[in-house]
Amino acid sequence: MKNNTKLTIKYYFRHLWKYKWAFLVTTFAIVGASIFSIIIPLYFKHFFDILSGDTVVDSIRQSLISVLIIVAFLELGQWALWRTSGFVASYFYSRVMVDLSNYCFNYLHRHSFNFFNDNFVGSLVKRANRFVWSFESILDNVLWFLLQLAVEITVILIILFQRRWELGLAVLIWVIVFLVVNAFLTRYKLQFDIKRNAAETKSSGVLADTITNHLNIKLFNAFKRETRGYANLNEEVRKLRFFTWTLDNVFEAGQTLLMIGLEIGIFYFAIDFWKQGFLTIGDFVLIQAYLLVIFRQVWNFGRTIRHIYQSLADAEDMTQILETPHEIVDIANAKKLKIETGKIEFKQVDFNYRQTRKVLNQFNLIIKPQEKIALVGPSGAGKSTIVRLLLRLHDINAGNIFIDNQNIAKVTQESLWSTISLVPQDPILFHRTLLENIRYGKSSASDKEVTKAAKLAHCHEFISQLPDKYNTYVGERGIKLSGGERQRVAIARAILRNAPILVLDEATSSLDSESEHYIQDALDSLMKQKTVIVIAHRLSTIMKMDRIIVIDKGGVIEEGTHQDLLTKPDGIYRKLWKIQAGGFID
Repeated sequence: MKNNTKLTIKYYFRHLWKYKWAFLVTTFAIVGASIFSIIIPLYFKHFFDILSGDTVVDSIRQSLISVLIIVAFLELGQWALWRTSGFVASYFYSRVMVDLSNYCFNYLHRHSFNFFNDNFVGSLVKRANRFVWSFESILDNVLWFLLQLAVEITVILIILFQRRWELGLAVLIWVIVFLVVNAFLTRYKLQFDIKRNAAETKSSGVLADTITNHLNIKLFNAFKRETRGYANLNEEVRKLRFFTWTLDNVFEAGQTLLMIGLEIGIFYFAIDFWKQGFLTIGDFVLIQAYLLVIFRQVWNFGRTIRHIYQSLADAEDMTQILETPHEIVDIANAKKLKIETGKIEFKQVDFNYRQTRKVLNQFNLIIKPQEKIALVGPSGAGKSTIVRLLLRLHDINAGNIFIDNQNIAKVTQESLWSTISLVPQDPILFHRTLLENIRYGKSSASDKEVTKAAKLAHCHEFISQLPDKYNTYVGERGIKLSGGERQRVAIARAILRNAPILVLDEATSSLDSESEHYIQDALDSLMKQKTVIVIAHRLSTIMKMDRIIVIDKGGVIEEGTHQDLLTKPDGIYRKLWKIQAGGFID
Protein backbone atom coordinates (compact mmCIF):
# COMPACT_ATOMS: atom_id res chain seq x y z
CA MET A 1 0.00 0.00 0.00
CA LYS A 2 1.31 3.46 -0.84
CA ASN A 3 2.67 5.37 2.15
CA ASN A 4 1.17 8.87 2.17
CA THR A 5 2.74 10.05 5.44
CA LYS A 6 4.24 13.23 3.96
CA LEU A 7 0.98 14.08 2.22
CA THR A 8 -0.99 13.57 5.42
CA ILE A 9 1.32 15.92 7.30
CA LYS A 10 0.99 18.46 4.45
CA TYR A 11 -2.81 18.45 4.78
CA TYR A 12 -2.61 18.85 8.54
CA PHE A 13 -0.02 21.65 8.41
CA ARG A 14 -1.98 23.55 5.74
CA HIS A 15 -5.05 23.71 7.99
CA LEU A 16 -3.01 24.25 11.17
CA TRP A 17 -1.14 27.22 9.77
CA LYS A 18 -4.36 29.22 9.40
CA TYR A 19 -4.12 29.56 13.20
CA LYS A 20 -0.35 30.08 13.30
CA TRP A 21 -0.38 32.67 16.10
CA ALA A 22 -2.31 30.41 18.44
CA PHE A 23 -0.03 27.52 17.47
CA LEU A 24 3.11 29.60 18.11
CA VAL A 25 1.84 30.84 21.49
CA THR A 26 1.16 27.25 22.51
CA THR A 27 4.60 26.16 21.32
CA PHE A 28 6.48 28.90 23.18
CA ALA A 29 4.44 28.31 26.33
CA ILE A 30 5.36 24.61 26.28
CA VAL A 31 9.04 25.44 25.70
CA GLY A 32 9.03 27.91 28.60
CA ALA A 33 7.25 25.52 30.97
CA SER A 34 9.68 22.73 30.05
CA ILE A 35 12.70 24.93 30.77
CA PHE A 36 11.24 25.92 34.14
CA SER A 37 10.70 22.25 35.03
CA ILE A 38 14.44 21.55 34.49
CA ILE A 39 15.65 24.66 36.29
CA ILE A 40 13.69 23.84 39.46
CA PRO A 41 15.86 20.75 40.36
CA LEU A 42 18.93 23.04 40.32
CA TYR A 43 17.48 24.92 43.27
CA PHE A 44 16.67 21.69 45.09
CA LYS A 45 20.31 20.70 44.52
CA HIS A 46 21.30 23.95 46.21
CA PHE A 47 18.73 23.25 48.94
CA PHE A 48 20.31 19.86 49.78
CA ASP A 49 23.84 21.22 49.53
CA ILE A 50 22.91 23.74 52.21
CA LEU A 51 21.37 21.02 54.37
CA SER A 52 24.45 18.78 54.08
CA GLY A 53 26.85 21.56 55.16
CA ASP A 54 28.41 21.97 58.61
CA THR A 55 26.70 25.30 59.31
CA VAL A 56 24.45 25.66 62.40
CA VAL A 57 20.81 24.89 61.63
CA ASP A 58 19.46 28.28 62.74
CA SER A 59 21.85 30.15 60.47
CA ILE A 60 20.79 28.22 57.30
CA ARG A 61 17.05 28.43 57.86
CA GLN A 62 16.76 31.77 56.05
CA SER A 63 18.81 30.45 53.11
CA LEU A 64 16.55 27.41 52.79
CA ILE A 65 13.42 29.59 52.89
CA SER A 66 14.88 31.85 50.19
CA VAL A 67 15.46 28.82 47.97
CA LEU A 68 11.88 27.66 48.55
CA ILE A 69 10.52 31.11 47.61
CA ILE A 70 12.43 31.00 44.32
CA VAL A 71 11.14 27.47 43.69
CA ALA A 72 7.59 28.65 44.42
CA PHE A 73 7.86 31.45 41.84
CA LEU A 74 9.29 29.01 39.28
CA GLU A 75 6.48 26.53 39.98
CA LEU A 76 3.86 29.25 39.58
CA GLY A 77 5.47 30.42 36.35
CA GLN A 78 5.50 26.84 35.08
CA TRP A 79 1.84 26.44 36.09
CA ALA A 80 0.86 29.64 34.24
CA LEU A 81 2.66 28.56 31.08
CA TRP A 82 1.10 25.09 31.09
CA ARG A 83 -2.37 26.57 31.60
CA THR A 84 -1.78 29.08 28.79
CA SER A 85 -0.69 26.34 26.41
CA GLY A 86 -3.74 24.25 27.34
CA PHE A 87 -6.32 26.98 26.84
CA VAL A 88 -4.82 28.30 23.60
CA ALA A 89 -4.41 24.76 22.22
CA SER A 90 -8.08 24.05 22.91
CA TYR A 91 -8.93 27.15 20.88
CA PHE A 92 -7.10 26.22 17.69
CA TYR A 93 -7.42 22.42 17.99
CA SER A 94 -11.20 22.63 17.84
CA ARG A 95 -11.13 24.92 14.83
CA VAL A 96 -8.59 22.90 12.86
CA MET A 97 -10.53 19.68 13.48
CA VAL A 98 -13.75 21.28 12.24
CA ASP A 99 -11.92 22.61 9.17
CA LEU A 100 -10.52 19.15 8.43
CA SER A 101 -13.93 17.55 8.87
CA ASN A 102 -15.52 20.09 6.52
CA TYR A 103 -12.72 19.61 3.99
CA CYS A 104 -13.23 15.83 3.99
CA PHE A 105 -16.99 16.30 3.61
CA ASN A 106 -16.58 18.67 0.67
CA TYR A 107 -13.98 16.54 -1.10
CA LEU A 108 -15.89 13.30 -0.58
CA HIS A 109 -19.13 14.68 -1.99
CA ARG A 110 -17.37 15.95 -5.11
CA HIS A 111 -16.40 12.42 -6.03
CA SER A 112 -18.35 10.75 -8.80
CA PHE A 113 -21.30 8.39 -8.86
CA ASN A 114 -18.87 5.54 -9.60
CA PHE A 115 -16.76 6.35 -6.55
CA PHE A 116 -19.68 5.88 -4.16
CA ASN A 117 -20.68 2.68 -5.95
CA ASP A 118 -17.19 1.31 -5.31
CA ASN A 119 -16.93 2.20 -1.60
CA PHE A 120 -18.89 1.14 1.46
CA VAL A 121 -20.64 3.93 3.36
CA GLY A 122 -19.34 2.66 6.71
CA SER A 123 -15.75 2.60 5.43
CA LEU A 124 -15.94 6.19 4.14
CA VAL A 125 -17.37 7.46 7.42
CA LYS A 126 -14.68 5.66 9.42
CA ARG A 127 -11.90 6.97 7.16
CA ALA A 128 -13.06 10.58 7.49
CA ASN A 129 -13.42 10.34 11.29
CA ARG A 130 -10.03 8.69 11.68
CA PHE A 131 -8.41 11.42 9.58
CA VAL A 132 -9.79 14.17 11.82
CA TRP A 133 -9.02 12.47 15.14
CA SER A 134 -5.54 11.48 13.96
CA PHE A 135 -4.69 15.19 13.70
CA GLU A 136 -5.45 15.65 17.39
CA SER A 137 -3.45 12.56 18.33
CA ILE A 138 -0.41 13.52 16.24
CA LEU A 139 -0.27 17.15 17.38
CA ASP A 140 -0.82 16.12 21.00
CA ASN A 141 2.16 13.81 20.80
CA VAL A 142 4.34 16.33 18.96
CA LEU A 143 3.62 19.29 21.24
CA TRP A 144 3.11 17.72 24.64
CA PHE A 145 5.71 14.94 24.33
CA LEU A 146 8.28 15.35 21.54
CA LEU A 147 8.70 19.10 21.96
CA GLN A 148 8.83 18.79 25.73
CA LEU A 149 11.30 15.89 25.43
CA ALA A 150 13.58 17.86 23.11
CA VAL A 151 13.63 20.93 25.35
CA GLU A 152 14.04 19.09 28.65
CA ILE A 153 16.77 16.72 27.49
CA THR A 154 18.67 19.55 25.77
CA VAL A 155 18.66 21.66 28.95
CA ILE A 156 19.56 18.61 31.08
CA LEU A 157 22.55 17.81 28.86
CA ILE A 158 23.76 21.41 29.03
CA ILE A 159 23.63 21.35 32.84
CA LEU A 160 25.27 17.92 33.12
CA PHE A 161 28.10 18.98 30.78
CA GLN A 162 28.65 21.97 33.06
CA ARG A 163 28.83 19.73 36.14
CA ARG A 164 30.99 16.96 34.62
CA TRP A 165 31.44 16.59 30.87
CA GLU A 166 31.84 12.84 31.25
CA LEU A 167 28.34 12.52 32.72
CA GLY A 168 26.86 14.72 29.99
CA LEU A 169 28.59 12.75 27.24
CA ALA A 170 27.46 9.40 28.65
CA VAL A 171 23.85 10.56 28.84
CA LEU A 172 24.02 12.10 25.35
CA ILE A 173 25.32 8.87 23.77
CA TRP A 174 22.71 6.81 25.63
CA VAL A 175 19.86 9.12 24.54
CA ILE A 176 20.98 9.09 20.89
CA VAL A 177 21.25 5.28 20.79
CA PHE A 178 17.93 4.89 22.58
CA LEU A 179 16.02 7.27 20.31
CA VAL A 180 17.53 5.99 17.05
CA VAL A 181 16.77 2.37 17.91
CA ASN A 182 13.21 3.28 18.90
CA ALA A 183 12.64 5.31 15.74
CA PHE A 184 13.96 2.47 13.55
CA LEU A 185 11.84 -0.19 15.23
CA THR A 186 8.77 2.04 15.09
CA ARG A 187 9.15 2.63 11.35
CA TYR A 188 9.49 -1.12 10.92
CA LYS A 189 6.19 -1.58 12.77
CA LEU A 190 4.38 1.05 10.65
CA GLN A 191 3.87 -1.33 7.72
CA PHE A 192 1.97 -3.73 9.99
CA ASP A 193 -0.11 -0.88 11.46
CA ILE A 194 -1.18 0.06 7.92
CA LYS A 195 -2.12 -3.55 7.16
CA ARG A 196 -4.08 -3.75 10.39
CA ASN A 197 -5.98 -0.55 9.60
CA ALA A 198 -6.80 -1.84 6.12
CA ALA A 199 -8.17 -5.04 7.65
CA GLU A 200 -10.21 -3.07 10.20
CA THR A 201 -11.62 -0.83 7.45
CA LYS A 202 -12.60 -3.87 5.40
CA SER A 203 -14.28 -5.42 8.43
CA SER A 204 -16.21 -2.20 9.13
CA GLY A 205 -17.32 -2.02 5.50
CA VAL A 206 -18.68 -5.56 5.59
CA LEU A 207 -20.47 -4.83 8.87
CA ALA A 208 -22.13 -1.74 7.35
CA ASP A 209 -23.05 -3.66 4.20
CA THR A 210 -24.66 -6.51 6.15
CA ILE A 211 -26.60 -4.09 8.35
CA THR A 212 -27.94 -2.37 5.23
CA ASN A 213 -28.92 -5.77 3.81
CA HIS A 214 -30.16 -7.28 7.07
CA LEU A 215 -33.46 -8.28 5.47
CA ASN A 216 -31.71 -10.19 2.67
CA ILE A 217 -29.64 -12.05 5.25
CA LYS A 218 -32.82 -13.20 6.97
CA LEU A 219 -34.82 -14.04 3.87
CA PHE A 220 -31.99 -15.95 2.16
CA ASN A 221 -30.97 -17.84 5.30
CA ALA A 222 -27.51 -16.33 5.07
CA PHE A 223 -26.95 -15.63 8.79
CA LYS A 224 -24.45 -18.45 9.32
CA ARG A 225 -22.65 -17.72 6.05
CA GLU A 226 -22.33 -14.01 6.77
CA THR A 227 -21.35 -14.67 10.40
CA ARG A 228 -18.61 -17.04 9.26
CA GLY A 229 -17.34 -14.57 6.66
CA TYR A 230 -17.31 -11.70 9.17
CA ALA A 231 -15.55 -13.89 11.74
CA ASN A 232 -12.85 -14.77 9.18
CA LEU A 233 -12.23 -11.07 8.52
CA ASN A 234 -12.05 -10.36 12.25
CA GLU A 235 -9.62 -13.25 12.72
CA GLU A 236 -7.29 -11.53 10.26
CA VAL A 237 -7.69 -8.30 12.25
CA ARG A 238 -6.95 -10.19 15.48
CA LYS A 239 -3.74 -11.69 14.11
CA LEU A 240 -2.47 -8.31 12.98
CA ARG A 241 -3.44 -6.67 16.27
CA PHE A 242 -1.72 -9.43 18.25
CA PHE A 243 1.45 -9.12 16.18
CA THR A 244 1.64 -5.31 16.49
CA TRP A 245 0.88 -5.40 20.23
CA THR A 246 3.55 -8.09 20.71
CA LEU A 247 6.07 -5.82 18.97
CA ASP A 248 5.09 -3.07 21.43
CA ASN A 249 5.78 -5.39 24.36
CA VAL A 250 9.17 -6.38 22.95
CA PHE A 251 10.11 -2.71 22.45
CA GLU A 252 9.14 -1.81 26.01
CA ALA A 253 11.06 -4.74 27.48
CA GLY A 254 14.21 -3.58 25.68
CA GLN A 255 13.66 0.01 26.85
CA THR A 256 13.50 -1.04 30.49
CA LEU A 257 16.84 -2.90 30.29
CA LEU A 258 18.51 0.16 28.74
CA MET A 259 17.16 2.38 31.52
CA ILE A 260 18.44 0.06 34.24
CA GLY A 261 21.87 0.09 32.61
CA LEU A 262 22.02 3.90 32.47
CA GLU A 263 20.86 4.41 36.06
CA ILE A 264 23.35 1.95 37.59
CA GLY A 265 26.19 3.08 35.33
CA ILE A 266 25.75 6.83 35.89
CA PHE A 267 25.66 6.48 39.67
CA TYR A 268 28.67 4.17 39.59
CA PHE A 269 30.77 6.87 37.96
CA ALA A 270 29.17 9.61 40.08
CA ILE A 271 30.46 7.90 43.23
CA ASP A 272 34.05 8.23 41.97
CA PHE A 273 33.52 11.92 41.08
CA TRP A 274 32.05 12.53 44.58
CA LYS A 275 35.01 10.75 46.18
CA GLN A 276 37.33 13.07 44.23
CA GLY A 277 35.35 16.11 45.40
CA PHE A 278 33.92 17.01 41.98
CA LEU A 279 30.27 16.35 43.00
CA THR A 280 28.21 17.19 46.06
CA ILE A 281 25.28 15.48 47.78
CA GLY A 282 23.03 17.95 45.96
CA ASP A 283 24.47 16.74 42.63
CA PHE A 284 23.26 13.23 43.41
CA VAL A 285 19.78 14.63 44.00
CA LEU A 286 20.06 16.58 40.73
CA ILE A 287 21.25 13.53 38.77
CA GLN A 288 18.46 11.36 40.17
CA ALA A 289 15.84 14.02 39.35
CA TYR A 290 17.19 14.37 35.81
CA LEU A 291 17.37 10.62 35.30
CA LEU A 292 13.70 10.35 36.27
CA VAL A 293 12.86 13.09 33.75
CA ILE A 294 14.94 11.40 31.03
CA PHE A 295 13.41 7.98 31.73
CA ARG A 296 9.90 9.41 31.69
CA GLN A 297 10.49 11.24 28.46
CA VAL A 298 12.36 8.55 26.54
CA TRP A 299 9.89 5.92 27.72
CA ASN A 300 7.16 8.11 26.33
CA PHE A 301 9.28 8.69 23.22
CA GLY A 302 8.98 5.08 22.10
CA ARG A 303 5.28 5.02 22.82
CA THR A 304 4.77 8.50 21.36
CA ILE A 305 6.50 7.66 18.08
CA ARG A 306 4.40 4.50 17.81
CA HIS A 307 1.23 6.51 18.47
CA ILE A 308 2.22 9.07 15.84
CA TYR A 309 2.86 6.39 13.24
CA GLN A 310 -0.32 4.61 14.24
CA SER A 311 -2.26 7.86 13.79
CA LEU A 312 -0.58 8.42 10.43
CA ALA A 313 -1.60 4.89 9.48
CA ASP A 314 -5.16 5.67 10.62
CA ALA A 315 -5.18 8.75 8.37
CA GLU A 316 -3.68 6.84 5.44
CA ASP A 317 -6.99 5.68 3.92
CA MET A 318 -8.53 9.15 3.91
CA THR A 319 -5.35 10.71 2.52
CA GLN A 320 -5.57 8.31 -0.40
CA ILE A 321 -9.11 9.53 -1.08
CA LEU A 322 -8.02 13.17 -0.82
CA GLU A 323 -5.22 12.43 -3.28
CA THR A 324 -7.60 10.69 -5.70
CA PRO A 325 -8.58 13.23 -8.37
CA HIS A 326 -12.28 13.80 -8.87
CA GLU A 327 -13.47 11.83 -11.86
CA ILE A 328 -15.88 14.50 -13.09
CA VAL A 329 -14.88 18.16 -12.71
CA ASP A 330 -15.94 21.48 -14.15
CA ILE A 331 -13.65 22.85 -16.83
CA ALA A 332 -11.77 26.06 -16.12
CA ASN A 333 -14.06 29.10 -16.29
CA ALA A 334 -17.15 26.92 -16.79
CA LYS A 335 -20.29 29.00 -17.29
CA LYS A 336 -23.69 28.52 -15.74
CA LEU A 337 -26.27 26.70 -17.80
CA LYS A 338 -29.06 29.00 -18.99
CA ILE A 339 -32.37 27.41 -19.89
CA GLU A 340 -34.53 29.18 -22.44
CA THR A 341 -36.59 26.47 -24.14
CA GLY A 342 -35.43 23.13 -22.68
CA LYS A 343 -34.21 21.49 -25.89
CA ILE A 344 -32.00 18.41 -25.31
CA GLU A 345 -29.70 16.83 -27.87
CA PHE A 346 -27.54 13.71 -27.71
CA LYS A 347 -25.10 13.82 -30.62
CA GLN A 348 -22.94 10.82 -31.63
CA VAL A 349 -22.66 9.73 -27.99
CA ASP A 350 -20.54 6.70 -27.07
CA PHE A 351 -20.44 5.35 -23.54
CA ASN A 352 -19.19 2.20 -21.85
CA TYR A 353 -18.92 1.20 -18.20
CA ARG A 354 -15.34 0.49 -17.07
CA GLN A 355 -14.26 0.12 -20.70
CA THR A 356 -15.81 -3.34 -20.67
CA ARG A 357 -19.47 -3.04 -21.69
CA LYS A 358 -20.62 -0.81 -24.51
CA VAL A 359 -23.96 0.77 -23.57
CA LEU A 360 -24.42 3.55 -26.13
CA ASN A 361 -22.92 3.51 -29.60
CA GLN A 362 -23.12 6.62 -31.81
CA PHE A 363 -26.32 7.49 -29.96
CA ASN A 364 -28.38 10.36 -31.39
CA LEU A 365 -31.55 11.84 -29.94
CA ILE A 366 -33.18 15.26 -30.08
CA ILE A 367 -35.86 16.18 -27.55
CA LYS A 368 -37.76 19.27 -28.58
CA PRO A 369 -38.49 22.10 -26.18
CA GLN A 370 -41.22 21.07 -23.69
CA GLU A 371 -41.63 17.72 -25.45
CA LYS A 372 -42.75 14.75 -23.36
CA ILE A 373 -40.90 11.59 -24.34
CA ALA A 374 -40.76 8.08 -22.94
CA LEU A 375 -37.78 5.74 -23.05
CA VAL A 376 -38.70 2.10 -23.49
CA GLY A 377 -36.64 -1.02 -24.00
CA PRO A 378 -35.37 -4.22 -22.43
CA SER A 379 -33.38 -4.17 -19.18
CA GLY A 380 -29.78 -3.12 -19.78
CA ALA A 381 -30.61 -1.30 -23.00
CA GLY A 382 -29.32 2.00 -21.57
CA LYS A 383 -32.46 3.91 -20.55
CA SER A 384 -31.23 4.86 -17.06
CA THR A 385 -27.75 5.44 -18.47
CA ILE A 386 -29.15 8.13 -20.77
CA VAL A 387 -30.55 9.94 -17.74
CA ARG A 388 -27.30 9.62 -15.80
CA LEU A 389 -25.34 11.01 -18.73
CA LEU A 390 -27.76 13.92 -18.99
CA LEU A 391 -27.17 14.61 -15.29
CA ARG A 392 -23.44 14.17 -15.92
CA LEU A 393 -23.11 11.50 -13.26
CA HIS A 394 -20.77 9.89 -15.80
CA ASP A 395 -18.69 11.51 -18.52
CA ILE A 396 -19.26 10.21 -22.03
CA ASN A 397 -16.47 8.54 -24.02
CA ALA A 398 -17.26 10.39 -27.24
CA GLY A 399 -19.81 12.79 -28.70
CA ASN A 400 -21.65 15.66 -27.04
CA ILE A 401 -24.80 16.35 -25.04
CA PHE A 402 -26.45 19.75 -25.42
CA ILE A 403 -29.17 21.57 -23.51
CA ASP A 404 -30.37 24.62 -25.39
CA ASN A 405 -27.25 24.34 -27.57
CA GLN A 406 -24.96 24.47 -24.52
CA ASN A 407 -22.56 21.56 -24.09
CA ILE A 408 -23.20 20.19 -20.59
CA ALA A 409 -19.49 19.30 -20.28
CA LYS A 410 -18.69 23.02 -20.46
CA VAL A 411 -21.14 24.32 -17.87
CA THR A 412 -20.97 24.02 -14.09
CA GLN A 413 -22.39 20.83 -12.65
CA GLU A 414 -24.32 22.79 -10.02
CA SER A 415 -26.12 24.84 -12.69
CA LEU A 416 -26.86 21.67 -14.68
CA TRP A 417 -28.40 19.88 -11.69
CA SER A 418 -30.44 22.96 -10.77
CA THR A 419 -32.33 22.74 -14.08
CA ILE A 420 -33.36 19.08 -13.72
CA SER A 421 -35.79 17.42 -11.33
CA LEU A 422 -35.39 13.66 -10.94
CA VAL A 423 -37.92 11.29 -9.42
CA PRO A 424 -36.01 7.98 -9.21
CA GLN A 425 -37.42 4.49 -9.17
CA ASP A 426 -36.31 3.91 -5.59
CA PRO A 427 -36.24 7.27 -3.82
CA ILE A 428 -33.82 7.47 -0.89
CA LEU A 429 -34.78 9.96 1.80
CA PHE A 430 -32.70 11.56 4.53
CA HIS A 431 -33.23 10.50 8.12
CA ARG A 432 -34.92 13.83 8.71
CA THR A 433 -38.49 15.04 9.00
CA LEU A 434 -40.97 14.83 6.15
CA LEU A 435 -40.99 18.62 6.06
CA GLU A 436 -37.20 18.72 5.56
CA ASN A 437 -37.25 15.95 2.95
CA ILE A 438 -39.88 17.66 0.81
CA ARG A 439 -38.26 21.07 1.27
CA TYR A 440 -34.98 19.60 -0.01
CA GLY A 441 -36.33 20.36 -3.49
CA LYS A 442 -36.33 24.07 -2.66
CA SER A 443 -34.54 25.10 0.52
CA SER A 444 -36.18 28.53 0.61
CA ALA A 445 -39.75 27.18 0.40
CA SER A 446 -42.21 28.15 3.11
CA ASP A 447 -44.22 25.62 5.09
CA LYS A 448 -47.25 26.63 3.04
CA GLU A 449 -45.45 25.85 -0.23
CA VAL A 450 -44.32 22.46 1.14
CA THR A 451 -47.87 21.60 2.14
CA LYS A 452 -49.19 22.64 -1.29
CA ALA A 453 -46.64 20.39 -3.03
CA ALA A 454 -47.50 17.52 -0.69
CA LYS A 455 -51.20 17.88 -1.52
CA LEU A 456 -50.48 17.85 -5.25
CA ALA A 457 -48.42 14.67 -4.80
CA HIS A 458 -51.17 13.11 -2.68
CA CYS A 459 -48.87 12.52 0.28
CA HIS A 460 -50.57 15.10 2.49
CA GLU A 461 -53.25 12.51 3.23
CA PHE A 462 -50.97 9.97 4.93
CA ILE A 463 -48.78 12.67 6.51
CA SER A 464 -51.84 14.20 8.21
CA GLN A 465 -52.58 10.88 9.89
CA LEU A 466 -49.13 10.64 11.52
CA PRO A 467 -48.81 11.73 15.19
CA ASP A 468 -46.09 14.29 14.39
CA LYS A 469 -47.39 15.01 10.89
CA TYR A 470 -44.76 16.91 8.86
CA ASN A 471 -42.30 16.71 11.77
CA THR A 472 -42.20 12.91 11.55
CA TYR A 473 -38.74 11.43 11.08
CA VAL A 474 -38.69 8.93 8.21
CA GLY A 475 -35.78 6.74 9.38
CA GLU A 476 -32.53 5.98 7.57
CA ARG A 477 -33.08 6.01 3.78
CA GLY A 478 -36.83 6.57 4.52
CA ILE A 479 -37.26 3.03 5.84
CA LYS A 480 -40.24 3.97 8.04
CA LEU A 481 -42.32 4.74 4.94
CA SER A 482 -43.68 2.31 2.39
CA GLY A 483 -42.28 2.32 -1.15
CA GLY A 484 -45.33 4.16 -2.45
CA GLU A 485 -45.14 6.77 0.32
CA ARG A 486 -41.46 7.39 -0.42
CA GLN A 487 -42.24 7.90 -4.09
CA ARG A 488 -45.01 10.36 -3.31
CA VAL A 489 -42.60 12.33 -1.10
CA ALA A 490 -40.07 12.32 -3.96
CA ILE A 491 -42.75 13.58 -6.35
CA ALA A 492 -43.70 16.33 -3.89
CA ARG A 493 -40.03 17.30 -3.75
CA ALA A 494 -39.92 17.52 -7.57
CA ILE A 495 -43.12 19.55 -7.67
CA LEU A 496 -41.61 22.00 -5.19
CA ARG A 497 -38.36 22.22 -7.19
CA ASN A 498 -40.28 23.05 -10.40
CA ALA A 499 -37.21 22.70 -12.65
CA PRO A 500 -37.63 23.20 -16.43
CA ILE A 501 -36.51 19.62 -17.20
CA LEU A 502 -38.23 16.71 -15.47
CA VAL A 503 -37.03 13.10 -15.39
CA LEU A 504 -39.33 10.37 -14.10
CA ASP A 505 -37.55 7.04 -13.68
CA GLU A 506 -40.31 4.52 -12.95
CA ALA A 507 -41.88 7.22 -10.78
CA THR A 508 -45.10 5.30 -10.18
CA SER A 509 -43.71 1.77 -10.07
CA SER A 510 -44.29 1.33 -6.31
CA LEU A 511 -47.84 2.66 -6.28
CA ASP A 512 -51.08 0.77 -6.23
CA SER A 513 -53.58 1.49 -9.00
CA GLU A 514 -55.63 3.96 -6.94
CA SER A 515 -52.57 5.93 -5.80
CA GLU A 516 -51.18 5.91 -9.32
CA HIS A 517 -54.43 7.40 -10.60
CA TYR A 518 -54.21 10.29 -8.13
CA ILE A 519 -50.52 10.91 -8.74
CA GLN A 520 -50.98 10.79 -12.49
CA ASP A 521 -53.09 13.94 -12.12
CA ALA A 522 -50.26 15.55 -10.17
CA LEU A 523 -47.72 14.47 -12.77
CA ASP A 524 -49.85 15.85 -15.60
CA SER A 525 -49.84 19.20 -13.82
CA LEU A 526 -46.12 18.92 -13.02
CA MET A 527 -45.19 18.17 -16.64
CA LYS A 528 -46.84 21.27 -18.08
CA GLN A 529 -44.42 23.63 -19.81
CA LYS A 530 -41.49 21.31 -19.12
CA THR A 531 -39.26 19.05 -21.14
CA VAL A 532 -40.01 15.60 -19.77
CA ILE A 533 -38.20 12.26 -19.97
CA VAL A 534 -40.08 9.27 -18.62
CA ILE A 535 -38.63 5.79 -18.12
CA ALA A 536 -41.31 3.19 -17.61
CA HIS A 537 -41.73 -0.55 -17.89
CA ARG A 538 -45.49 -0.27 -17.36
CA LEU A 539 -46.40 0.94 -20.81
CA SER A 540 -49.87 2.03 -19.72
CA THR A 541 -48.26 5.01 -17.96
CA ILE A 542 -46.72 6.45 -21.15
CA MET A 543 -49.57 6.21 -23.65
CA LYS A 544 -50.08 9.98 -23.61
CA MET A 545 -46.44 10.88 -24.26
CA ASP A 546 -45.67 13.05 -27.29
CA ARG A 547 -43.14 10.49 -28.45
CA ILE A 548 -42.02 7.05 -27.33
CA ILE A 549 -38.37 6.13 -27.96
CA VAL A 550 -37.50 2.43 -28.05
CA ILE A 551 -33.85 1.84 -27.02
CA ASP A 552 -31.90 -1.34 -27.70
CA LYS A 553 -28.30 -2.31 -28.44
CA GLY A 554 -26.97 1.18 -27.80
CA GLY A 555 -29.28 3.14 -30.06
CA VAL A 556 -32.78 4.19 -31.05
CA ILE A 557 -34.54 1.45 -33.00
CA GLU A 558 -38.13 2.79 -32.97
CA GLU A 559 -39.84 6.05 -32.20
CA GLY A 560 -43.27 7.55 -32.54
CA THR A 561 -46.55 7.96 -30.66
CA HIS A 562 -48.22 5.05 -28.92
CA GLN A 563 -50.62 4.56 -31.81
CA ASP A 564 -47.88 4.89 -34.45
CA LEU A 565 -45.76 2.18 -32.83
CA LEU A 566 -48.68 -0.21 -32.51
CA THR A 567 -49.10 -0.12 -36.31
CA LYS A 568 -45.67 -1.69 -36.88
CA PRO A 569 -46.34 -5.44 -37.26
CA ASP A 570 -42.88 -6.61 -36.16
CA GLY A 571 -42.07 -3.70 -33.89
CA ILE A 572 -40.52 -4.27 -30.45
CA TYR A 573 -42.93 -1.83 -28.82
CA ARG A 574 -45.92 -3.68 -30.28
CA LYS A 575 -44.54 -6.96 -28.86
CA LEU A 576 -44.00 -5.42 -25.42
CA TRP A 577 -47.47 -3.92 -25.43
CA LYS A 578 -49.02 -7.21 -26.50
CA ILE A 579 -47.32 -9.00 -23.60
CA GLN A 580 -48.46 -6.42 -21.03
CA ALA A 581 -51.96 -6.07 -22.47
CA GLY A 582 -52.47 -9.81 -22.15
CA GLY A 583 -52.60 -10.46 -25.89
CA PHE A 584 -54.97 -7.62 -26.78
CA ILE A 585 -54.03 -4.55 -28.77
CA ASP A 586 -56.22 -1.45 -28.81
